[in-house]
Amino acid sequence: MRVRKFGDRLVGEVGLGCWQFGGDWGTVSEEEALATLQTAYENGVTFFDTADVYGGGRSEEIIGKFLHHAPHDVYVATKLGRRGDPGWSENFTLPVMRQHTEDSLRRLKTECLDLTQLHCIPTEELRKGEVFEHLRHLKAEGKIAHWGVSVESMEEADICLAHDDLTSLQIIFNIFRQKPIDTLFEAAKAKGVALIVRLPLASGLLSGKFTQDTVFAPQDHRTYNRDGQAFNVGETFAGLPFEKGVELADAIKPWVPAEMTMAQMALRWCLDFEAVSVIIPGAKDPQQVVANTHVSDLPPLPISLHQQLRELYQTQVAPHIRGPY
Repeated sequence: MRVRKFGDRLVGEVGLGCWQFGGDWGTVSEEEALATLQTAYENGVTFFDTADVYGGGRSEEIIGKFLHHAPHDVYVATKLGRRGDPGWSENFTLPVMRQHTEDSLRRLKTECLDLTQLHCIPTEELRKGEVFEHLRHLKAEGKIAHWGVSVESMEEADICLAHDDLTSLQIIFNIFRQKPIDTLFEAAKAKGVALIVRLPLASGLLSGKFTQDTVFAPQDHRTYNRDGQAFNVGETFAGLPFEKGVELADAIKPWVPAEMTMAQMALRWCLDFEAVSVIIPGAKDPQQVVANTHVSDLPPLPISLHQQLRELYQTQVAPHIRGPY
């Protein structure tokens, strides 16, 4: 596994997103989750991303059990700000942020969080700036080592970049969601801010395995949030209507290099950008992890393929993206 700079650390460039361990993508047993985490580590993954709301803390608890036996070079990023107790806007006060941080510390079985991220909180809260001061307090108290922000739009990314002690930004970036190339990458590189790429497969669209008739479990966000019914529509299928997304994915299939699966091509595409620090595809089982981590060993995509995918995005994808972007 190749490594990249992440703040003051080096991490494997392919990480693991752990939303699925909360049960929000359908049921994943604790045994399967622990096996997936262990396989990820054995294949070079050292960056794991979770949040306090994934399964009401279940994802953090499972990672905490894994960490009890894991080597010390594992880097865990969690998030806060979206819990229902007490809920917005009280979630953004220092006492509540401290309590939610302490809850994450307990579940992850650690004394200091490697990284905590504001979890797609309202833009107006970022503009006010008080949440950043609260994070600085938590760092001074020794509860967090670093802080970052998971954002929905490039406007929010710009607001966060104004803070010089920002460690990271987590963004949606994939073949169907290319705006950060033009609006964020150079600024983040100039300030030394790490970029965490979530949804590199656009909720699975870029695996090429879905058809117009594909059905997901009722508790899967790809069922209940297709049109943004529960949270930002951009978190599901990168903001594309499902049917359009399948159509576009089908159009890309003939371009996949012979030595790759379509999913590996999509992940390799993300890694071909120097500004990206780590990608965090999800995986429900060890087999998916092995396929994802293998991408680090694959060669960059041809420039001609990058040009094809860029043109497809500009002409056929971008007009259909919904939600803050």
